[in-house]
Amino acid sequence: MEVPLDKIRFTIPLPLGIKESVVYRRVSTSINAIGLVEPIVVALDRDQVGAFIILDGRMRVEALRDLGVLQAMCLISTDDEGYTYNKRVNRLSVVQAHRMIVRAAERGVSVQQLADALDVSPGAIRARFRLLDGICNEAVSLLADKPATYGMFRLLKQMKPFRQIDVAQTMVNLGNYSVKLATAMLQSTPNDQLSDATATKTKSSDVTEALQRLERELASMQADTCLLEEGYGPSSLQLEIIKTHIGATLLNNAAIVRWLAKSQPEYLQQLQRIADIRELPTS
Repeated sequence: MEVPLDKIRFTIPLPLGIKESVVYRRVSTSINAIGLVEPIVVALDRDQVGAFIILDGRMRVEALRDLGVLQAMCLISTDDEGYTYNKRVNRLSVVQAHRMIVRAAERGVSVQQLADALDVSPGAIRARFRLLDGICNEAVSLLADKPATYGMFRLLKQMKPFRQIDVAQTMVNLGNYSVKLATAMLQSTPNDQLSDATATKTKSSDVTEALQRLERELASMQADTCLLEEGYGPSSLQLEIIKTHIGATLLNNAAIVRWLAKSQPEYLQQLQRIADIRELPTS
């Protein structure tokens, strides 16, 4: 429903300096060019009759106010909990954005209109048209819904199709789509798996075998580091829960301690060691 913007209040103020950010400028430019696409999510204010609190879309509301808009289309939630809205947001991947731009152009939207709506230069729009040129379909399918970057696709184009699939699958397994990882894997790619232009350029450069081996080891180390970083947090939390349960429940039960001491003394010793852990190493 249409809601007056002066009836919507923020429970959490916008961060300082947000209006100078690129994200805010893009939101404002898009609204000015094509209007509000995604409705604001609000809930009834329990403390003030006829007012609403905002659950999702603070920057959109602020941009609308700056543009002089008096009211906006909103979704009215029956609950004032904003966690579920932010949790379920689906971000457009790079591949999905490319397909959206291509489809818009096919339906008659000009490059200049797309540039105005997305707050980028016409040259950037044309570059996005060519995003998947030279990328095999299998690699595109693997990365279609992943948070890959434009720079990563530029690096993939320097490899042959089978290597593109291998790199894309590795990134999916690691959950890492950074340009740094793509660069490391490109540098560790044998010449016979590089595109013709890239292989020619590589041959003309003075790259020693020792440097290539170092780059391969760096890529492997980065992959191992990502796996460790991904699992460290959940494992630490799980260990803390287990430690608390052992110390506060099992070892405080005299009957359990007596049984362990009599039947499984080695288990009792290990449980006591776990319960005595006070601090996990940070490095």
